[in-house]
Amino acid sequence: MKLNDESERISIIIYIVIFALLLLILRLWQLQIIQGKEYMKISEANRMRMINIPAARGMIFDRNGTPLVKNSAYFYASLIPEDFNKNEISSLSKILNVSSEEIFEKINKKESSPFMPIRLKQGLSLSEVAYIEARRSDFPGLTIETEVSREYIYGEVGSHLIGYLGKISPSQSKNPAFKNVHPDTFIGQWGVEKLFDNILRGTPGKKIIEVNALGREIRLLQEKPPLKGQDITLSLDINLLIEADRAFGKRAGALVAIKPDTGEILGLISKPSFDPNLFTRGISYDNWLSLMEDKKTPMLNRALQSQYPPGSTFKIVTAIAGLEEGVITPDTKVNCRGGVSYGKWHFGCWRKNGHRIVSLHRAIVESCDVYFYEAGRLLGIDKIHDYALNLGLGKKTGIELGIEREGLIPNAQWKLKTQKLPWFPGETFVAAIGQGYISVTPLQMAVMISSVSNGGNLFKPLLIKDSQPLLAGKTNIKPETLEVIRKGLLGVVNDNGGTGWAAKSQLINIGGKTGTAQVVSLKKDSALLPERFRDHAWFIALAPVEKPEIALSVLVEHGGHGGAVAAPIAKKTIEAYFNSQNKKTGPDSN
Repeated sequence: MKLNDESERISIIIYIVIFALLLLILRLWQLQIIQGKEYMKISEANRMRMINIPAARGMIFDRNGTPLVKNSAYFYASLIPEDFNKNEISSLSKILNVSSEEIFEKINKKESSPFMPIRLKQGLSLSEVAYIEARRSDFPGLTIETEVSREYIYGEVGSHLIGYLGKISPSQSKNPAFKNVHPDTFIGQWGVEKLFDNILRGTPGKKIIEVNALGREIRLLQEKPPLKGQDITLSLDINLLIEADRAFGKRAGALVAIKPDTGEILGLISKPSFDPNLFTRGISYDNWLSLMEDKKTPMLNRALQSQYPPGSTFKIVTAIAGLEEGVITPDTKVNCRGGVSYGKWHFGCWRKNGHRIVSLHRAIVESCDVYFYEAGRLLGIDKIHDYALNLGLGKKTGIELGIEREGLIPNAQWKLKTQKLPWFPGETFVAAIGQGYISVTPLQMAVMISSVSNGGNLFKPLLIKDSQPLLAGKTNIKPETLEVIRKGLLGVVNDNGGTGWAAKSQLINIGGKTGTAQVVSLKKDSALLPERFRDHAWFIALAPVEKPEIALSVLVEHGGHGGAVAAPIAKKTIEAYFNSQNKKTGPDSN
């Protein structure tokens, strides 16, 4: 019996050993065959790291080759959880000046890979980078990563056109256009930076390195270099923008300058402005809230998103319509006695004592309201409406720079449709001098004066230098009509009694038209009114009058009289442009 018992024990042991061996074989089969690839990846990750290499963003230059931006490094403190001892979180918190709770939460996210860097702190200054680097050996897995951001050399100048960079928003991350873009990449969020982001951004590179147990790099295994983004040269002139910005000072408004023979934007500013450098390190909540709640609305692009009555600058439209329809000629004279009466209504001229007998030329030069009341009466609102639309007012210009407002050019049908009321003849008087329901954008006015400058062509506003001009429309206005208008504009600045005398230049022959757009009906001296109730100041201009190379519009909100406030800004801006051109083509330009 003892022998049989011993045999049974041996058999049981043998079965146990066989069973254990089978379990071991099954486990090895599971690890090697079923999960082999997975553990291979983990093993490789333990000794290899893939590091993204950011691509340098394309540069932005003005039309004369002046750089408007600089690429700058944007530093992150990142951590590879697998290499890090979680008992050191408290010490790491003190080094990074980030709470222990925040670090713990980030490295324990379920969706995070223990082998991929987790960004703990961003927007590090150079002094912070140096401080962290000096202590990094105490924290295996802690690394400094770099991304490419921007420095905007001229700050607020031209920021509504140039724009700024920002990180991809949650909504943008769902856009297929950004599916291969790292969520921490800076992309264009405004202006030209946004419009041309796809070509400016470039393609990031990557490198694979071997690391030791502490996560330190041992050697480079593989590298794919990044591809720099494409540079672009804008049509704008930064010297023009600087001078325009300086001339505006702290006043609100907008300026748009156009090259009339191509439609290229030479300058666009909106005041007040904002500093795009606030966004380059990730704008703080407080700074963003400050911009959004600022009653002066610095983020609003007044050049194309604000609408204003054009005031007397609209008299150019009325004059063109009158000449083309034959209801007036250059020799048509009107006796201005300070106003006209129509039924029970009285429509005054800005000069209370009147201009006496004036022809079209003097009516433009001195901006006689009564002359244009009469021209408007003879034309009727529908003709005025048609010519205004034909000259580019009351519709979008097509500029690709964000949301653009249409403005409004009313006619009888519009009023009946929107207000269920007929058009009254007295309303035509008001419309003929650019008041009442009429509203335009500064960009539209620049396009309009450009068409007067170039013989009647309406070009789509362009932002890239030497772009192929895109004809958006043709006015078919007779050359002799435009010649009469241009002579009148020259007289506005250069003739005795001209309302735009403050734009007269010793450098270049400037022509223009002043405008004072009423904000509220005045019962007393406007100087005594609060600023928000004062008139808007307009000046639209072209230069040189004999062969225009620049056309522009200036609008100063609540600035008062266009001749006194807006005209000097236009003069300084135009002179800055031609000084810039002279330097470029002078004997030292090479």
